[in-house]
Amino acid sequence: MTTIDTVRPGALPHPSVDDRRELGRSVRDRVPRSTVASWEASADRPDPVDLLERQAALREPSLVPLRYGRMLASPFAFYRGGAQLMATDLAGMANTGLTVQLCGDAHLANFGVYAAPDRRLVFSLNDFDETLPGPFEWDVARLAASFEIAGRHRDVDASQRSKIVAAAVRSYRRAMHDFASKATLDLWYERLDVDEISERFGDDTTKDQRKRFDQGIRKAQAKNSLRAMAKLTEVTDGQLRFRSDPPTLVPIEELTTPEEAAEMPDRFSVVLSSYRSTLSTDRQRLLDRFRYVHLARKVVGVGSVGTRAWVILLVGRDDEDPLLLQAKEAQASVLEPFLEPNGFETNGERIVAGQRLMQGASDILLGWHRGIGLDGVERDFFVRQLWDAKGSADLETIETGPLKIYAGLCGWTLALAHARSGDAAAIAGYVGKSDRFDRAMVEFATRYADQSERDHESLRQAVLDGRVEAIGG
Repeated sequence: MTTIDTVRPGALPHPSVDDRRELGRSVRDRVPRSTVASWEASADRPDPVDLLERQAALREPSLVPLRYGRMLASPFAFYRGGAQLMATDLAGMANTGLTVQLCGDAHLANFGVYAAPDRRLVFSLNDFDETLPGPFEWDVARLAASFEIAGRHRDVDASQRSKIVAAAVRSYRRAMHDFASKATLDLWYERLDVDEISERFGDDTTKDQRKRFDQGIRKAQAKNSLRAMAKLTEVTDGQLRFRSDPPTLVPIEELTTPEEAAEMPDRFSVVLSSYRSTLSTDRQRLLDRFRYVHLARKVVGVGSVGTRAWVILLVGRDDEDPLLLQAKEAQASVLEPFLEPNGFETNGERIVAGQRLMQGASDILLGWHRGIGLDGVERDFFVRQLWDAKGSADLETIETGPLKIYAGLCGWTLALAHARSGDAAAIAGYVGKSDRFDRAMVEFATRYADQSERDHESLRQAVLDGRVEAIGG
């Protein structure tokens, strides 16, 4: 099994912290911190709709119009689905070479709370489909621009938007300096519990805002397999079955012949066995306590629409003891054309390894599978619990003050993920202690938000011209 780092212990050089900081500072000679602020679309920039269509060629054709429909909802929705566009743009810039495990799609909606193995709620990154080692600033740029675009979506004025973006980048920069000074094991155990989030909201929010935050946490805590089962399943002829709600939820019987559906329990036992082998032995024993009941295709997110995603219903001691898993197709990272090969045999393993490296605590049932699909094509998947107390910020209702605080939380969290996989001291040396890096990212975010709005308009025009089809999301 391939790992993130196959170098044997003790074989790596270990320069001093001061030397590593100086290395980071020296990178400024080659790539000044102001470089990112000067971004502009190149003359030969690919047509954004062409890029989306190339990506669509690898997806379920019937769902591609739904993906476009969701992306058309707003420039921010478009941005969420446009990770490949931004990867192409960032790859055209000089980069620092200060490598971390990138999220690859670190926009603000890909952060949130979930239950750690000790059942405490933690805040972290929660989407790793595009993860790959690469220059740290690509993730920071993706995060910064997302707050500028979200601020426009919420009609926040330009001055406040700049402060929100700066809050995210400043939090990242300061946290990286802090992590660079921590003991190695202390850094590895670091995480952001929900209790700490509440403390950070503190006096900077109103009573009503704190009340809504607490309500959001309670809502996340209630999201478990029992709640998912109540929402997604029904009893048919005495059997638990996924509901039919096409195109977002389609039971296996509606995608196959009756004969194929009848064979599914036996076929799926092979899938579960493959997935089981990627878990640790104790978690294999846990999975063995559940039996397969049903399967359905489920549409998820914005950028992921069109990739094959399945929900799997298993039960333990009885029907009131469910486990719902999600098996999501793992395609090549959008970063892969621009970075080193990922070194993993499957993209599912790439995603799982990246998630485990970047998160302080990961889903205990996180694993992967490669197998032949219903269409006879071999594909990669990663598997996780469908709902495990997951929650995220509500962009449609969040106010300016909480959005700024949320920006700080995201910046801190991204810095932690990068510090776990990269050289915190070198990155701290590069970003420095002044606000020069922050200001450069604010300028980049403004420029890139303008570009994203133009790209959103290009998609809208392509739909009007009949070049691509979009349906409501």
